[in-house]
Amino acid sequence: MKWPKTKLATVTVVIIAIMMGLYHFNSVDAELVPLDIKLPRAMFVSHRSANFRDFIPNLEPTPRDTRPPFLTPVGTKNVAFGKPVTATEQEPLIGSLEMITDGNKKAADGSYVELGGPLKQHITIDLKAEYNIYAILLWHYHNQPRAYFDVVVQVADDPDFITNVRTVFNNDIDNSSGLGTGKDMHYIETYKGKLIDAQGVRARYVRLYSNGNDVNKFNHYIEVEVYGKPAE
Repeated sequence: MKWPKTKLATVTVVIIAIMMGLYHFNSVDAELVPLDIKLPRAMFVSHRSANFRDFIPNLEPTPRDTRPPFLTPVGTKNVAFGKPVTATEQEPLIGSLEMITDGNKKAADGSYVELGGPLKQHITIDLKAEYNIYAILLWHYHNQPRAYFDVVVQVADDPDFITNVRTVFNNDIDNSSGLGTGKDMHYIETYKGKLIDAQGVRARYVRLYSNGNDVNKFNHYIEVEVYGKPAE
C-alpha cells in the first residue's frame, strides 16, 4: 500500500524527532560522572550513648558506611572555594567566616566557626557569578554526633534574598524559623557532611540557616562546598 506523500512526510518527521530525543537523552546521560568529593578523616572525640530518636523527631535512618556516587555533569567543581561569606554575625565567637570556604574540613579544634547568638542564624556565600548548582555539601560540626535544627538552604539572585528565592533543603518541620514548613529529615552530623541535591538550580547566592543543635543553642560551620558549573 502506498501512503500519501503528506502522511509519509509526517511519519518521517515524527521518527526523526524521536531519534533525536533518544540521542539527546543518551548524550546527556553519557556526560554524567560521579562527583569527586574529598572527605576529611573521621574524628569523633566523644561517643554519645543517647538514643537520638527519643528526642529528635523526623530523624533519618543511620547512614550507610559508604555514600552512593552522586552523578553530575562533566566539569562540575566546588565553586564556593575561597568565595566571600557573610553572616548574621560578622564576628563569630570562634573562628572567622572565611574559614567556611577555605577547604579545611577537619574536625580538629580551631577548624570550625561558632556563631554566638543562641537563635536562628544564617550565613551567605557569594559565588561572584551565576552557576547551575547541582549539589551542596556542608559540615556543621563532626567532632561528635549531633543534630542541628531548622536547617534550611536557599539560593537567590540577590544578596538580600528578595529576588527568585528557592529552597533546596528544609528540615524545619514546624516552621519555627518562619521560612516554611520543611519536609526534609533531621540528620546526625558525620565526617561525610550533608549532601544536598540542588538539581541544577541557577543562582549566585547560597544561604544556610540553622537554629542550634541537640547539645547547645549555638550554630557552627566547618565547611560548605557548592558544586556547579557556570550558567549558560
